[in-house]
Amino acid sequence: LCRLDALPQGACKELRYGEGDAAFALLLYRRGTEIHAYVNSCPHFGLPLNARADEFLLYGEGLIMCAHHSAVFRLVDGRCVAGLSPGERLESVPVRLVGNEIFLADA
Repeated sequence: LCRLDALPQGACKELRYGEGDAAFALLLYRRGTEIHAYVNSCPHFGLPLNARADEFLLYGEGLIMCAHHSAVFRLVDGRCVAGLSPGERLESVPVRLVGNEIFLADA
């Protein structure tokens, strides 16, 4: 997907993965050498969490706010902790870190 050093500590990165109708937007979040990945789609509206390419509303340690309706999600587990989607989760995507490279993991 990308190199670890292309994803700053505490930051999110948006990537497109796949081709054609199977392509989807992927959100990567880095906490140390821990990488969390989600489909970049809010469970409430089905819209991306960001309004502009690769720009996310990050708050405090590991929280992201949906730019479209202000739901707040924890990036370590994808759980909605405030807003219109309480208890819902972002769709997790398994990834693995090999050396300095981030790959999709086998599900």
